[in-house]
Amino acid sequence: MTRLEILKTYKLYIGGQFPRTESGRYYPLMDKKGSTIANICLSSRKDARNAVQAARKAFGSWSERTAFNRGQILYRMAEMLEGRREQFITELVAQGNSKTQANKEVDLSVDRMVYYAGWCDKYVQVLSSVNPVASSHFNFSVHEPMGVIGVLAPQDSSLIGLVSAILPAIAGGNTCLVLASEKLPLCAITLAEVLNSSDLPGGVVNILTGIQTELLETFATHMDVNAVWYAGKDKETIKLIREYASSNVKRVLVYDKNWMAADAQDLYLLSDLQEVKTTWHPIENIGGATSSY
Repeated sequence: MTRLEILKTYKLYIGGQFPRTESGRYYPLMDKKGSTIANICLSSRKDARNAVQAARKAFGSWSERTAFNRGQILYRMAEMLEGRREQFITELVAQGNSKTQANKEVDLSVDRMVYYAGWCDKYVQVLSSVNPVASSHFNFSVHEPMGVIGVLAPQDSSLIGLVSAILPAIAGGNTCLVLASEKLPLCAITLAEVLNSSDLPGGVVNILTGIQTELLETFATHMDVNAVWYAGKDKETIKLIREYASSNVKRVLVYDKNWMAADAQDLYLLSDLQEVKTTWHPIENIGGATSSY
């Protein structure tokens, strides 16, 4: 008797849990031959709001962790992804990649995790500064996480684009909600399984699947989202995001990159998701000696 294959159920990832969409909707994902290879949750605006709530709840504890600990967790993510590489390769091939392309994409995704893990406890020293001022003060500029980031992942990339958008946000102490590629969503929830088993606290990364045009307004207008990261080049979409984001002066970041290229990982992608805080510290001159208090 022929054995019936048990297909994987691709759900959402919100607050460290794997719920189905509250709307009950899904869409079939087809391979090149027109056969259904998975049913993908079609996220609703309510799912997006739930993801924002989870991200905001997780922000305090995640941003307050030591930078070294965040680096440890990102490195653990790389270890877990490496251990499940064959599953990711299978999913990439199912979505149209060649075996060679899939191997390269998984390798680069692991390396990118290690890259940002290394920056976690270094970017503040590199980016911060002591500023010259014409008064009796020390003037320091330091970087602090922005908050909750809404990430609209690249539509033409299943894994490396998704990883490249998430990592700069969380390496710098932010939390995020992410809308994965509509046409290439398989690796998104499998990546969520990696994150869930790698010591990353629930709510730091929340991954949704669905149609970008349906959720665009929620991502850009939600008052508890501090910035929107859009990885794409559609001019009409960029215009809409900027219009929606103006409702609470939300920062909009637009990136159109070849995510497989070397410049798709960059310290300044991390710094773009930081706020610069400047502190003035008075200096007292006592008996010709300079001291601070």
